Amino acid sequence: MGVAADRRTVGHPGVGRVLVVIPTYNEADNVRRIVDRVRAAAPAVDVLVADDNSPDGTGAIADTIAGNDPRVHVLHRPGKEGLGAAYLAGFAWARRRGYDAVVEMDADGSHAPEDLPALLAAARDADVVIGSRWTRGARVLNWPWRRLLLSRVGNLYARVALGMPVSDATGGYRVYRSSALDAIDLDSVRSQGYAFQVELSRLAHRAGVRIVEVPITFAEREHGDSKMSPLIVAEALWRVTRWGVRDRRAAVRARPAALARWP
Repeated sequence: MGVAADRRTVGHPGVGRVLVVIPTYNEADNVRRIVDRVRAAAPAVDVLVADDNSPDGTGAIADTIAGNDPRVHVLHRPGKEGLGAAYLAGFAWARRRGYDAVVEMDADGSHAPEDLPALLAAARDADVVIGSRWTRGARVLNWPWRRLLLSRVGNLYARVALGMPVSDATGGYRVYRSSALDAIDLDSVRSQGYAFQVELSRLAHRAGVRIVEVPITFAEREHGDSKMSPLIVAEALWRVTRWGVRDRRAAVRARPAALARWP
């Protein structure tokens, strides 16, 4: 076996074969830049660009990149179906091909590929690693105060409502061990946007897998348009409230009858 083939088999030290999934929709200005940075920061990982039939030609650019780099792959999807659906498709693609871990990463540069080695190092002893904006040592750059407040309050609400020891449940820069994905009921996931990340955090916590957070530097995108909308925020608020109520009802039903009747 040649040196290149051997590296592709071994993957990232202590983690194994790693696939970075980057969903795209109209990211022609960003896709080459972000893939190049990933390849430079973590040469032992593979990249999957999951493109939702971008009308700006993002998919064609990704095909060109993949044609020149055997570690880069492209998943062409029929149309815009949302962030959650793109990640679920990427997870399935990775599991069919025997990857040991899958990374979620945005295409807009807000998730610094240079932080990826630290996330992968933490994955050696964890099942899920969250690149956190709200843990000690993290930095958030160029966000207006309204976005900062929305994220802070939203994460606090999710933490309290769902009883999760996670400071950044909405963060989308993550590493999932394949064993963690196997423990999560991915077929039940229906959320998008912020709610998708919260739902996976909740399901991972309920499955009992080990979750750790690693501080990252998060920056506002420099090119292209944000996909954030009031509808995505409203969906997250509604779903978190619904999950919180459901979990509390389930906890009460699980108590001994005498305790459930008290006082």
